[in-house]
Amino acid sequence: MHSLTRIFTAGAIAAAAVGVLAQPAVAQGRDDQHNRDQHAVFVPTNEAAGNHIVAYSRGSDGNLTFAATYSTDGQGGALGGAAVDKLASQGSLTYDSNHHLLYAVNAGSNTVSVFSVNGSQLSLRQVISSGGTFPVSVATYGNLVYVLNARNGGAIQGYRLEDGRLHAIRNSNRSLGLAIITGGTEFLNTPGQVSFTPDGDNLIVTTKANGSHIDVFGVGHDGRVSDSFVANSSTTRVPFGIAFDAAGHLAIAQAGGSTVATYDVNADSTISAIATLADGQAALCWIVAADGSFYVANAGGDGTGTNGSISGYHVDTNGQLTVFTTSFTDKGATDLAVSPDGGYLYADTGASGIVDGFAINSDGTLHALTPVTVPGGADLEGIVAI
Repeated sequence: MHSLTRIFTAGAIAAAAVGVLAQPAVAQGRDDQHNRDQHAVFVPTNEAAGNHIVAYSRGSDGNLTFAATYSTDGQGGALGGAAVDKLASQGSLTYDSNHHLLYAVNAGSNTVSVFSVNGSQLSLRQVISSGGTFPVSVATYGNLVYVLNARNGGAIQGYRLEDGRLHAIRNSNRSLGLAIITGGTEFLNTPGQVSFTPDGDNLIVTTKANGSHIDVFGVGHDGRVSDSFVANSSTTRVPFGIAFDAAGHLAIAQAGGSTVATYDVNADSTISAIATLADGQAALCWIVAADGSFYVANAGGDGTGTNGSISGYHVDTNGQLTVFTTSFTDKGATDLAVSPDGGYLYADTGASGIVDGFAINSDGTLHALTPVTVPGGADLEGIVAI
């Protein structure tokens, strides 16, 4: 645990230039030809004095142009010991593409903000209690939304979406029963993400170092999750970010050992391990899926304290993994987002308040775009691309 803590803390020292290990001469990022005004990237500032969403227009070449800043009418927050990832989570900003809504946690005020989305323009529709303390992650499926609260042992709260507004589902709050740990290792011991399975039958929560469990709830027809969950052990310690491949395999970014692991989710809420593979980098915590690959963010980069990094994993139809590329970022790479067309990848870098962008080439390798510094983004965490 002490070595892992040093890896995370190392992500907070001086900034480095963006580099790419495998960079072709010409970027081949793909675009779906919609009007560029409909392409956007959103980043929460997570400021304690007042959280904001910074909106960028995404050009046809993938580069970002500042559009506007929107108040969430809530406050950001920071967990004890967090250096580059103040919420220590994935999914603190979540886009509901079916309803064109954006959900943003306000960890410091225990609320969730709901915005309607029109290209890079946002309109605040609602601010609602998170149903717990220090919300860090939001998951959505159909008309259901679940929020993960990190403190006081962790808890989830369910909501139903009606007419563009969230309504708390009665008797849907579930405690995770985690040990309450404060001080310098708090950020390692709070839950990491909440996510639905692709079929909506299960809800999954990662507990990070607080048990190193992957908790699986069943989801009922009324939107309530099961009263209890199955606490499944991860193949390496500190399960963090969650993603799924096209075949429905669960993929977990596991910070202990800097591995990605794939699993089958079974009908009884147990999981079965398929493959586990390290990427040779430090503090692998965040993961997204794109066109048959996973991309992961390593907060500690190559371990030298001078960079963050992103690694690419190919996943086959059986859930087996192969690392095929690594690219360097500015220091403290955290949350990731992929554009809906699969052509561009964006990464928060929490040590510098910068978003690094990459074109995803036809072979899955990355070509660096022009980075942008987020106004008020010293504590940024969370990112969405549409």
